[in-house]
Amino acid sequence: MKLTVYLAGEIHTDWREEIRSAVGDLDVTFTGPVTDHAASDDCGAIILGSEEKKFWHDRKGAGLNAIRTRKAIADADVIVVRFGDKYRQWNAAFDAGQAVALGKSLVVMHGPDHAHALKEVDAAAQAVCETPRQVAEILRYVLKGDVPA
Repeated sequence: MKLTVYLAGEIHTDWREEIRSAVGDLDVTFTGPVTDHAASDDCGAIILGSEEKKFWHDRKGAGLNAIRTRKAIADADVIVVRFGDKYRQWNAAFDAGQAVALGKSLVVMHGPDHAHALKEVDAAAQAVCETPRQVAEILRYVLKGDVPA
């Protein structure tokens, strides 16, 4: 078996790389959003033309990013959504909702401080965890049926 895993959510820490390293030789292909914050924010204005109003600047970027995100989520077997501590990640919650609407398997990762705020998102997930290592172990179990020693 092979999995395609979309890694959604916060872009300010190296959690994606931690998961990639921890899965080792598992047959997993990872996809995700553009994690260069400036590129993600400004892509619409750079490609389609600048805007005087921030709303339209952001709207253009959001539209282009949505094309990438929709395709990647639709093609993924598992969606992992990481909610970080520093910023409100409305986009991450939206990605989780898209995953659920498409019937995708959802793994949510966040610290205990977000448990109450994310209770509805957590309830829709097949697994809720706190660390990249746990995500890797979930993927190992799904692919191999192995549990950590």
